[in-house]
Formats: sequence, structure tokens, C-alpha cells
Amino acid sequence: MSLQSKKSFASLDYTRCDPSRCDPVEGLCAAVPACSHKLIKQLDGPFTSPVIFQDMCMGCWDCIEACPLDAISATHIGS
Repeated sequence: MSLQSKKSFASLDYTRCDPSRCDPVEGLCAAVPACSHKLIKQLDGPFTSPVIFQDMCMGCWDCIEACPLDAISATHIGS
């Protein structure tokens, strides 16, 4: 059995994330619709920080590019 030695995924800095600054009217996170894999969701509704399903992240980084607050970054673990 071969184990993956390195994994990269998107992670969210909750201290920087504020959907009301992305969309003051509707409170929608700009990164949610940017994720073509649908792995970022605002589970608790508008004006709440999204959740990134990191274990399924494909590493396309579209969410990083879409976030106007630089609250999403790439995290690399492993060797």
C-alpha cells in the first residue's frame, strides 16, 4: 500500500474572513461560487464564514484567487 507523502489544501483564516465585507448586501463569501468542486460552503447561511472541506480539496486554488480579503491560503503538510 502506498501512502501519499504530501498533501496541499486550502485553509481559512477566520480572523480575516468577513463575508459582510465581501458582499455587504447579501453576506455571501466570494470564494464559495469560485470553487468548481463545491468544497466551500456557508453552512450556517449568509454573513457567516464558510467551511472548507479540506480532506477533499483538489488544490486548484480558485478560492484563494477569489477571496478579496486574503483569508484563504494554501497549506502544505508532509514531506
